[in-house]
Amino acid sequence: MPVKLGPAGVPLSCKGRTIVEGMDDIISLGLETMEVQTVRMVAPNHFEQYWQAGVLANKTEFEMNIHGPYYSELLGNRVERGRSLAKIESTLQAARTINARHITLHAGHYGGMSPGSAANEQVANVFAGVVDRVAEIWHDDEDEFPVFPWIKDGTPSKIGIETSGRQELWGSLEEVLEVVNHVEGTIPVLNIAHIHARGHGKMRTSEDYGELFDQVRETIGTKEFYCHFSGVEHRTGNAMHYTQIKKSDLNFEPLAEFIVEDGGWLDITLISDSPLLEHDAMYMLQSIEKSRHRQLERKARENRRRALAAQTGTTPAALAAKEAQQAALRPDAQPTAKPADTATEEKAAPEQEAAPEEAPAKEEKPTKKETKKASKAKAKAEEKNDDVFDFEEEDDDLF
Repeated sequence: MPVKLGPAGVPLSCKGRTIVEGMDDIISLGLETMEVQTVRMVAPNHFEQYWQAGVLANKTEFEMNIHGPYYSELLGNRVERGRSLAKIESTLQAARTINARHITLHAGHYGGMSPGSAANEQVANVFAGVVDRVAEIWHDDEDEFPVFPWIKDGTPSKIGIETSGRQELWGSLEEVLEVVNHVEGTIPVLNIAHIHARGHGKMRTSEDYGELFDQVRETIGTKEFYCHFSGVEHRTGNAMHYTQIKKSDLNFEPLAEFIVEDGGWLDITLISDSPLLEHDAMYMLQSIEKSRHRQLERKARENRRRALAAQTGTTPAALAAKEAQQAALRPDAQPTAKPADTATEEKAAPEQEAAPEEAPAKEEKPTKKETKKASKAKAKAEEKNDDVFDFEEEDDDLF
């Protein structure tokens, strides 16, 4: 179950902003891949960074990927299509230089066409030409002594067709799978946030991810998956913008659970599109590790039950039920619901304690204050008695 994770671009925590420095930081974080962003244009002054990144990736077996221009118009007129292919050409050259394994591309708006077989056929024709162009770049007969060893011994980059997140853009999951199924050398790029948004928040449980990956496997027969993941804000079946994972209704834990529990056959690369980039990539890595630990703990409990069942002559199910009963008796266990009669008696108990029937009267001891007050009253009474019988002292006091 190979799983590679990395950010879409240079990490935010990277002090430098070059691709090579970003690769160093990604490797130090324990991540294994990144996706270089050329979403608007490929600047010529970046090619020095590209070949340095390619050399480092080749030596360290670090997986490099690249993202092409966002604003493609492959379903537009001849001029619009030619402009988009010129941008894609620059991305292909950069992909060759950095030894990219995947090149992610978009088709863009439907233009004047409607969703259907005609639009899918035109997109398939365009991407078939892109695949041929990649092969020409990688296998240039005139380049007898290539500077980069991976050009001579490696395989061309795979063209990834990404699912889109808006209804007016070509790229639903079904459209992408149909084109990939007809164009050799292309792969689907499953942008989970886009699929979630177009499906009105459909990716919620591990079963949802099981259905997604089974659908892709049954349609194109692959075990290798290239995916993007991020939180997303969406409305009416359209993605508005990416968010960090913890602030979205798209949770990563169900996908982590599926990868660990049922995804042993997967070879998956996960790219973090989140605004937090490497932070959410690390969060995804930790979620997968937690799911793996839970799986190991569960298997250990099952093995222990089997061993005890064999020794005691009972069944693992009976032992599991007994463990549940013992857990319910623990002090920290959650209280269970009680019968109505018991609850009524407990509710009446405080009232009986507050006003007990025919309780014997108890002799109350006077308080210190009351004792002092009684002593003063007694002394005053004695003084009064003295005044009654001793007239001479009273007369002496008055005159």
